[in-house]
Amino acid sequence: MLTSLLLIASALAASLPVRLPAVVQGANIPAEYTCLAADGNGVSPQVVWQAPAGTQSVTLIVDDPDAPGGTFVHWVAFNIPPAQLGITRDIHADDKTLKQGLNSFGNASWGGPCPPVGKGSHRYYFRVYALDTTLALEAGATREAVDTAMEDHVLASGSLMGRFQR
Repeated sequence: MLTSLLLIASALAASLPVRLPAVVQGANIPAEYTCLAADGNGVSPQVVWQAPAGTQSVTLIVDDPDAPGGTFVHWVAFNIPPAQLGITRDIHADDKTLKQGLNSFGNASWGGPCPPVGKGSHRYYFRVYALDTTLALEAGATREAVDTAMEDHVLASGSLMGRFQR
């Protein structure tokens, strides 16, 4: 329920353009970012944005609403400095430029798309939130904790959707 309220609140916030150099809106996500990559989990893609004036931190949440068991979280990254204008490709779990929360795989890092074989194309939303605060959370926070901490602090938001199927 809180996630739904956050989506409604962010829809009322200013628009924040989100771009992934490797993914066009609505198009397929390249295999190097998915579970088909050589290491079985892929590398995180580069995500670029332009946060508005007054932004104190940026949060990125990537999820798959088409997962059989409900929305599957692939990445939670928060307290990204607004001057960064995005994140680079291949962010590791120990990266110090941001904090990473738990994904649905149980890791505090990127988890590449990996839908069930033969179950069609899944949508992966890269949601970016410009906040008027930094979040008082530790690395490894849950998506729910991040959603709660962001409540009433979203200045602008934007998203890009990519697809993947096996």
